[in-house]
Amino acid sequence: MDSERDALDAYSRVVTSVADQVRPSVVALSVRSGRGAGAGSAVLFDDEGGLLTSAHVVAEADTGTATFSEGAESRFHVVGSDPLSDLAVLRVADGGHTPSVRATLGDADTLRIGQLVVAVGNPMGLGGSVTAGVVSGLGRSLPAREGRHLRLIDDVIQTDAALNPGNSGGALADSSGRLVGINTAVAGYGLGLAVPVNSTTRHIIDELASTGRVRRAWLGVAGVPFPLPPRLTQRMQQRRGLRVVEVVPGSPAGTAGIYLATCSSPPAASRWRTCRPCSA
Repeated sequence: MDSERDALDAYSRVVTSVADQVRPSVVALSVRSGRGAGAGSAVLFDDEGGLLTSAHVVAEADTGTATFSEGAESRFHVVGSDPLSDLAVLRVADGGHTPSVRATLGDADTLRIGQLVVAVGNPMGLGGSVTAGVVSGLGRSLPAREGRHLRLIDDVIQTDAALNPGNSGGALADSSGRLVGINTAVAGYGLGLAVPVNSTTRHIIDELASTGRVRRAWLGVAGVPFPLPPRLTQRMQQRRGLRVVEVVPGSPAGTAGIYLATCSSPPAASRWRTCRPCSA
């Protein structure tokens, strides 16, 4: 019993420590657009009032209201939105209130399955709500659409931390309180999804903050890492390839004749050590 109590106390200490670090940087959003009123969450990520949220939270909206953890409110405007990564950058209006605590950006590429993560957001309008769970899966793909364009968001984090409507745009943090994901979807009970914060999404965030848009090339495929059979491992000088699990109709990959279950491996000379799910 003592060991169980000690373990629970250690778990509680981690979650409360992360909550204390992250909650002040998470804000509640209220928006109104042609689709009606909406709400969600966002995370303060720089010292100039920059907020990071999900693109679908501010879809068709140019402005809105941000409510901070201490109750202060400020107007914000949408700097840039990228539905194909489901990320958007907002900016608090000049003279508006901003908290002194911003989130510390982490690297989702270092996450491991089973690792503790903490979600902070505003589900059902309940500000600053905290839930905890583990990383249930990595390398998931999430469909995202902009008009007629369909893309698959790569390396999505799957977690069993409870997420509900209003959590979208909120923080997913690791046990050190670093922002490793932006909560984006509830795929089912105990199945939440978050867009990772890594080198790829940092580039998207920088582009949105500086130019308001993202320019990208794409193939239109999604895949999962796949262990190569011994014969191919010896020939390719690597152990993993990519198994195609999704091809977007009409995409360059589809036009080129790439089919589901296709296995691909980069040239050995490229010295790639792993293949990540991709839909570049």
